[in-house]
Amino acid sequence: MNNPLLSKWNNLYNLPPFELIEPDHFKPAIEESIDKAREEINKISTNTGPPSFGNTVEALDNAGIKLDEISSILFNINSAETNREIQAAAREISPLLSRFHNDITLNRDLFARIDEVYKKQSSLELDSEQKMLLKKTYRSFIKGGAGLEDSQRERFRQINEELASLSLKFEENVLEETNAFFLHITDENDLEGLPDGIIEAASEEAKNSGRKGWVFTLHFPSYIPFMQYSAKRHLREKMYRADSSRAFGKDQNDNREIVEKIVSLRREKSKILGFKNYAEFVLQDRMLNSPGKVMEFLEKLHSHSRDYAIRDLEEVKNYASTNNHTGEIERWDWAYYSEKLKKSKFNIDDETLRPYFNLAEVEKAIFKLSNDLYGLNFKQRGDFPLYHRDVKAFTVTGREREHIAVLYLDYYPRKGKSSGAWMTAYRDQYRWYDHDNRPVISIVTNFSKPSSSKPALITHNELTTFLHEFGHALHGMMSRCCYRSLSGTNVSRDFVELPSQLMENWAYEKEWLDSWARHYKTGEKIPVELIDKIKESMVFNEGYACNRQLGFGFLDMAWHTLEEDSVTDIDNFEKQALSKTELFRPVEGSNMSCSFGHLFSGGYAAGYYGYKWSEVLDADAFSLFRKNGIYDSKTADSFRTNILEKGGTEEPMDLYRKFRGKEPSLDALLHRSGFIDKG
Repeated sequence: MNNPLLSKWNNLYNLPPFELIEPDHFKPAIEESIDKAREEINKISTNTGPPSFGNTVEALDNAGIKLDEISSILFNINSAETNREIQAAAREISPLLSRFHNDITLNRDLFARIDEVYKKQSSLELDSEQKMLLKKTYRSFIKGGAGLEDSQRERFRQINEELASLSLKFEENVLEETNAFFLHITDENDLEGLPDGIIEAASEEAKNSGRKGWVFTLHFPSYIPFMQYSAKRHLREKMYRADSSRAFGKDQNDNREIVEKIVSLRREKSKILGFKNYAEFVLQDRMLNSPGKVMEFLEKLHSHSRDYAIRDLEEVKNYASTNNHTGEIERWDWAYYSEKLKKSKFNIDDETLRPYFNLAEVEKAIFKLSNDLYGLNFKQRGDFPLYHRDVKAFTVTGREREHIAVLYLDYYPRKGKSSGAWMTAYRDQYRWYDHDNRPVISIVTNFSKPSSSKPALITHNELTTFLHEFGHALHGMMSRCCYRSLSGTNVSRDFVELPSQLMENWAYEKEWLDSWARHYKTGEKIPVELIDKIKESMVFNEGYACNRQLGFGFLDMAWHTLEEDSVTDIDNFEKQALSKTELFRPVEGSNMSCSFGHLFSGGYAAGYYGYKWSEVLDADAFSLFRKNGIYDSKTADSFRTNILEKGGTEEPMDLYRKFRGKEPSLDALLHRSGFIDKG
């Protein structure tokens, strides 16, 4: 069989030939690439020469490049444009990859060479990036079981393979549940309160599914505005219950046992390696490097925000009661009355702003912002291979028109795409001898689609999402590192969100919004008073939002600081973990953990706190931009050279100090959030 994954990719920039790839190409390509990678590893481990940084550590970082490229295609497509055949391939291949990676870290001869280089590093003339690669390689082997006795090695291997399979199954179940539910409305009266654009999109969704009337789904562009604007409380409740019960307590696609098994296996793996729990195992390499430090941070921010969360809830409750709501405010009421209160206070809401955020213009504006800050230029290409017709491809060049990266943008929801938004890489940047291999980066979102009468118009929240993911993309695209494992976003999880969250700040800056936001019909500039209201509303319900995010962090830490198999009821466990941030009474049948992909199919286990920690970093960092000017070239150049280009080549705090001149403080975040420092 002619396998395009194994053939030379004869196109500009060596891009994956998506249009030629079939699901049954993946397994043979992965198997052959594993065999070749094993040969490369074997050559390193059996080298009869004395171990050196070059012939051992550096050689290992350069091994298995083709395998990594093919694997990235499989798992990126499995998230962005999957089907049952792709899912089956991913399930079959995942344990093969896990086994291969176990074989590397459990290779005694290979580790002996790495250990020898590590022990004599003080006598080696290594630069800072080489020292970091040596440190991370050595630590990855230790955490990968290199120091285990024979009796423990086989069990360690089994755990890793099972975890890989379970995470895939978790993600599949959530996607199945998301796609399985729809709310079919046939009575026009049930559309009360919904904006015209949302109604039109629901009408087109119905037509596409062969139904009359209107169809609403659990995909974000449909679900979120429905919860914000539908005046039909019983329908909001129905939507909420469907969303919050995904993969929980169902006959099929039930993730309860999967969650418990993942947590149990992670804990067992950690204990085999000598850690008390999985959080201790994970956090060893983070800026906040222990469960105690993470909990101290979460508790401190909770103490600052809790009163403001209660204030926000009471304000919404009072507003609802004066607008004919009787009884308790339930979870399915929050978004509806919050949006109405926001409109009342600021005369602004998502639908007021949406006409000014034509996605095509937003794209141009973000490209222009990247040019103003970092000198990047974007050119759309119609000749690049794509994995779906909705995807757009761009070449990215620098100030001297040198090639920087290839960027894919994939905006709209579809049945084969997971919910949410993310940045990923098909190829990380790295240097091979004198050649700088530039990255291939992708941004995947679930923004509102264009309709027959309107272009794609996004909300202000979706604008901040775009900026967020673009910040990650900048981190990946602008990397200038030697080694793959240190380049781009291959940094500590509690540092990786700094570039992304920093970019969100421009969504609230008058100087930027005024330069491009125009009404899609009239061409009228966004009114100054609307921009002022966006700025004023920046801290609207920030206490509630912070409290909610902290709840996710507390839940994450609760799952991953367990030292024994003590969970007899996943639902009660979750309720207890969330109790300190809980503001509503519980909803029977709902559960967050069973669809919490960041923890159980993503890479944020024991690290979800990083979102709030990165807010501390980004608030502190952006205060420098605000002081010097939001387009200040000196500040942008410093952020580029000290953060965006450096990847994980130095300790995160050292990189931050070089940019900022000091360590971050909580004050900038408290000020931006409207919280009073209680000392």
